[in-house]
This record gives sequence, structure tokens and C-alpha cells, in this order.
Amino acid sequence: MRRIIATIKGISAYSQSKHHETPKLERELPDAYETRTWREKTHVDETGHIIIPPTAFKNGLAAIAKFLSIKYEGQKTYTKHFESGIMVMDPMVLPVLKSEVQGERLFVPSDGKRGGGKRVWKFFPVIPEWGGDLVVYVLDNIITKAVFDKHLDAMGKFIGLGRFRPANNGFYGRFKVVETVELEEED
Repeated sequence: MRRIIATIKGISAYSQSKHHETPKLERELPDAYETRTWREKTHVDETGHIIIPPTAFKNGLAAIAKFLSIKYEGQKTYTKHFESGIMVMDPMVLPVLKSEVQGERLFVPSDGKRGGGKRVWKFFPVIPEWGGDLVVYVLDNIITKAVFDKHLDAMGKFIGLGRFRPANNGFYGRFKVVETVELEEED
């Protein structure tokens, strides 16, 4: 098993839209509820810092492997190797507290589906500048550092992270890879 530590830096804002079930107050109107609870759409750690969940990176790498469909040994692609041959176990902790995160107010479809008829005002948390270190455990030796680097770089450009990312017809959550370092691990 190998460990790759990737330092990434956001090149566009990052936003989240985690589902929450915060109870409404008695007689609270929908707009008042949204204004009171929008920060609950963030993923946070026990200290109140916003995090990017490990599954966002894992799923993003699997998605870009499928999107790129880079071939090796004839017609084989790396897709299944990224789906089952890597692990991301720790979230990326951002230096932004949930209590201090900025928000943006958008007029969006009430059902959350693009092209929906009825629209409502919603708030979403937005982090203009973000980045950090990502630790990826590579279990499959088919995924070399060069292959990993190419996929992570493409993920930052074409898949992204969070709400309104390129994979969902948006432009938030894009990042560049500043550096990757590979470390051998003892099994």
C-alpha cells in the first residue's frame, strides 16, 4: 500500500448543500426557516470547521477515471482500479468555521431539479478561497503516481467538488494540484 499526499488549491469558490432536518419552529415561515438554518448545509468536524468529506474525493476520482477512460494493456481502463483500488479516509479540514462562513442567496427551483417550474429563494454556504492536503491510500499497483497525478489534475478541472461543480453543469469546486508526494507504507 502506498500513500499519496496531494496539496490542492481551489481555483474557484467551493460551496456545499448538505441535506439537513433541522426542525421548524412553531409558525415559522419557509423564508425565515431558510434564513435561520442555511449554515446547516455545511459538513463540519467536532471543532466547527467546515470539511470536505472523504467520499467527495473518492467519488470524484472514480468519476474522472470513467470520464477519461484512459486505456492501458489494450482495451483495459483505470475505472475499476480507481473505484476499488484507492481509499480516502480523512476529510479535508478547511480553515473556515461554520459560524463564520459566507453565504449566497439564489433563486432556485423549489424541487432542486434544473428546469423546475416553481422557484424559491435559498441560501448556500460559499468559501471563496480554500485548499489543503488530501491523503489518498493507493492499494492497486496499476495506479502509478503519474496515473494518479493525471487523474487528480483532471478531476480538479472537469469534475470538481461540492455544489454547482463542473460535473453538475457549474463552475464552483474547481482546484489545481500544487504538489503530490508519494510515501511507501508498511502493510
